[in-house]
Amino acid sequence: MTATPEATEAAPTIVLVGHGMVGQRFLEALAERGLTATHRVVVLCEEPRPAYDRVALTSYFSGKTPEDLSMTDMEFIKDHGIELYVGDPAVSVDREARQVTAESGQVFAYDALVLATGSYPFVPPVPNKDAAGCFVYRTIEDLLAIEEYAKTKATTGAVVGGGLLGLEAAGALKGLGVEAHIVEFAPRLMPVQVDDGGGAALLRTIENMGLTVHTGVGTQGIVVDADGAVTGMKLSDGSELATDMVVFSAGVRPRDQLARDCGLTVGERGGITVDEQCRTVADPHVFAIGECALASDGRVYGLVAPGYEQAETAAATIASDEAAFIGADLSTKLKLLGVDVASFGDAHGTAEDCLDVVYSDSRAGLYKKLVIGRDGTLLGGILVGDADAYGTLKAFTGSVPPVSPESLVLPAGAGGPAQLGPSALPDEAVVCSCHNVTKGTIRGAVTEHSCTTVPEVKKCTKAGTGCGSCVKVLGQLVTAELEASGVEVDKGLCGCFSQTREELYEIVLALRINTYQDLLDRYGREGARGGDGCEICKPAVGSVIASLAPTIGASGYVLDGEQAALQDSNDHFLANIQKNGSYSVVPRIAGGEITPEGLIVIGEIARDFGLYTKITGGQRIDMFGARVEQLPLIWARLVDAGFESGHAYGKSLRTVKSCVGQTWCRYGVQDSVRMAIDLELRYRGLRSPHKLKSAVSGCQRECAEAQSKDFGVIATANGWNLYVGGNGGATPRHADLLAQDLSDAELIRLIDRFLMFYIRTADRLERTSVWLERIPGGLDHVRDVVVEDSLGICEELESLMAAHVANYRDEWSETINDPEKLARFVSFVNAPDTPDPVVGFVPERDQIKPDLPLLTIGHRPLEGSAQR
Repeated sequence: MTATPEATEAAPTIVLVGHGMVGQRFLEALAERGLTATHRVVVLCEEPRPAYDRVALTSYFSGKTPEDLSMTDMEFIKDHGIELYVGDPAVSVDREARQVTAESGQVFAYDALVLATGSYPFVPPVPNKDAAGCFVYRTIEDLLAIEEYAKTKATTGAVVGGGLLGLEAAGALKGLGVEAHIVEFAPRLMPVQVDDGGGAALLRTIENMGLTVHTGVGTQGIVVDADGAVTGMKLSDGSELATDMVVFSAGVRPRDQLARDCGLTVGERGGITVDEQCRTVADPHVFAIGECALASDGRVYGLVAPGYEQAETAAATIASDEAAFIGADLSTKLKLLGVDVASFGDAHGTAEDCLDVVYSDSRAGLYKKLVIGRDGTLLGGILVGDADAYGTLKAFTGSVPPVSPESLVLPAGAGGPAQLGPSALPDEAVVCSCHNVTKGTIRGAVTEHSCTTVPEVKKCTKAGTGCGSCVKVLGQLVTAELEASGVEVDKGLCGCFSQTREELYEIVLALRINTYQDLLDRYGREGARGGDGCEICKPAVGSVIASLAPTIGASGYVLDGEQAALQDSNDHFLANIQKNGSYSVVPRIAGGEITPEGLIVIGEIARDFGLYTKITGGQRIDMFGARVEQLPLIWARLVDAGFESGHAYGKSLRTVKSCVGQTWCRYGVQDSVRMAIDLELRYRGLRSPHKLKSAVSGCQRECAEAQSKDFGVIATANGWNLYVGGNGGATPRHADLLAQDLSDAELIRLIDRFLMFYIRTADRLERTSVWLERIPGGLDHVRDVVVEDSLGICEELESLMAAHVANYRDEWSETINDPEKLARFVSFVNAPDTPDPVVGFVPERDQIKPDLPLLTIGHRPLEGSAQR
């Protein structure tokens, strides 16, 4: 039972004003120190819901619900007797009487008052800043208002501010179908986090996404029509930008008005002044934490990690324990519009006599800079486009890394980067800056507290429970420590199998096991045998069986019998499900070559079924908006016209891009289109641990971008060069040269071997780029196996591929000719003729887009809380 105020009248009272991320961490810190058992704890929360993850706010537009974003476990609130008043902010503080008055009129006496009121968005004082169509980007309510306006009244939007929240706001507008502009007064995007080089790399990547960026200009005023609604924005260079809505995201200011009103000391530029214990300098009974606090080092911290540390300091001080907040690490790792951006330490190189080590690849959108002291000490750095090394590099900051700085910034495949494992980190290195957890503490969780898994270490140390950027390093540390302690580390695929995916592949191949249930019953863990398996192993084993189907006597059709129950969600209907429950249709266009007649067929189908059409980067045409019951009708027409599945839904070959090659281009030295078509038709339908992408360039000018593919081919005067292990996605990687000047037959033979060796040895959901770096020996080992046949398995690899090629069958051709298979394509099994009523569309740019219901949140009571 939650205690009532009357029942706890004699107990000392802690009042927390504000319930954001930092406020919730303060409550957890109180509970950890036993203060919730000895004190009455009251929380006054202004927003209509308890603490949620404001760092991940933009993920709301990607389908996350308020419940997904919530950071408040109501059982925690109930178990610790915390009185949580939602939608009832504090309006005044009487410091002399030590009382807080809430908006509802309730008055709470306090022994300790903690202000965690956060910050508010800064809106430049420009004319018409409050006009209809002007918004800020701070809370869930802000997002709801932006979404509603964008859906009904805007086709163009401008975001004022090119920092973190500004870029996220621009991405949200783009996701809502609004043409988005970013206006940043500084000469580069994210001026606080990155330098000119990093800003340039970020700019190119963001502009390639279709956003328009205006740097070096400020907002002078908002232009409105006769009804007072936004129609444009005046810029400081004299130009005017036409826009239907404006989102202000030009930074934040400490929310300190409550403190000002009750006479607490605030800084010249805002922020409640506190000492090292987070006590206000004007009143020892009042504390301030998070973005509303001006720390003892004269800084207001806008990151969550320092806020957490302040929360812990305030809780410790209230408990009469020694603690001090004297400053914090401002390192950050972010993913903005899908682009990794990280900065740590002295990122801008302000230290005397420091040196920069820089790697930049403008085409791939990569920028990496390390700041090095004269003695070799790593002082800081900036990473744009690829921040995988952030956790390790940040931990080395302040020390001399055991390898040269140059090797730390070179990407894989461009000079052999140093592999700095967990063992290279000193024990005092901070691995989790959100909770200030060192490597030594993590090791202690394993050796002294018997933690054997990452979740157990998270619970024991709180490492990895903040922003999450350290989880990868955390996992490496846990595994390394267990192995060093002689503990056998369970590397099994999942709770059903103790074997790895590679080991299961070998078992399936050697024993010709052609059903999942047989494999589970014979080789599953004892407690899993006879069961149904899990969502991890079922699609993984299904992929293995599909890739070996001709050899082991299994059906090559993924929806046959047991195989149908093993597939990922997209495979269930042989189409990718989209955000509103509709599906995409992607016919194969091998090598990107298509006849006028083929284009007309696709156009007629899209017109007749009202589908959205888009030419993709993979050189084919995607059609979006098909209802599940329409898929067979659409594919019947496509198959009749000679098209087949493009396997956009499967973990298999997607496309083989090509330039026009020597047939048309004056620079081409080989027929790249013919080779691309040959490769795509050879490897179509090949199931693998992850999707596969390829490209063929007709000369060294590399127009098809072959070096960013899982396997890429570049023409030479003497034949073909084969590159492997590339990736152009979220973690770009240049492919490595495997062999050069190959004939057509040699090229295909090596690709056959490479792909089957990858399928044989990779982990589940592991791209070739990651596999090539993980597999012992890396590229050299793969070359020995695939080119030199060092393991003597190349004949078998070629045989497996030949079996796949000989037995390929188009999945959609098989489906539309089988009434039993067609029966699955319904929205409701018990009402097969009823379409899904949620799937709807609205017009946009002469096409359609999903009609997503407005996000609404009910103001329901919070169970277990002493809400009144």
